[in-house]
Amino acid sequence: MGITEIILVAIGLSMDAFAVSVGCGAFIENVTKRHVFRLSFHFGLFQGFMPVIGWAAGKGFASYIESWSHWVAFLILAAIGAKALKEAFSPNSCPYNVPDPSRGLSLVFLSVATSIDALAAGVSVAAMGGGIILFAVVTFAITAGLSAFATLAGNKVASKYQTTAEIAGGLILILIGLKILLSHYL
Repeated sequence: MGITEIILVAIGLSMDAFAVSVGCGAFIENVTKRHVFRLSFHFGLFQGFMPVIGWAAGKGFASYIESWSHWVAFLILAAIGAKALKEAFSPNSCPYNVPDPSRGLSLVFLSVATSIDALAAGVSVAAMGGGIILFAVVTFAITAGLSAFATLAGNKVASKYQTTAEIAGGLILILIGLKILLSHYL
């Protein structure tokens, strides 16, 4: 996977965190630098670390699926993209029944929930025989940056773009998966 694909996949993976950050920014009345830091750092950290876990697990069985790696990558990315598209049309944002979603267990649960798809992406990277360090660092940086922006934007314009972000992320992931599949045959 080249740097362009890594960046596009990272953007696609970060859309759940982006959408939740918009929702949290809209929910928190007076967003401070601490709110922004906590949300963006944790979302970025989990998005960057989950692919490493998936990659490590995937390396264990990558040799068994090497000849099918393009199909594995396509199916995983398409499934993640389809999940993002499904979630775009269902109510999903910040847990509004907690006083501050940028703290405590709420933050941990949100971080895990928005990064499960990154775990599967790590398996996909392993199946394609790719390295994980650059993928993880780029995913961390993009997710943290977009989450910080989304938290601030959510506080200003509420959740106007939440659905659009999830749709864009889902489509990007599906298209990257399709590109991987087609590049194997063309």
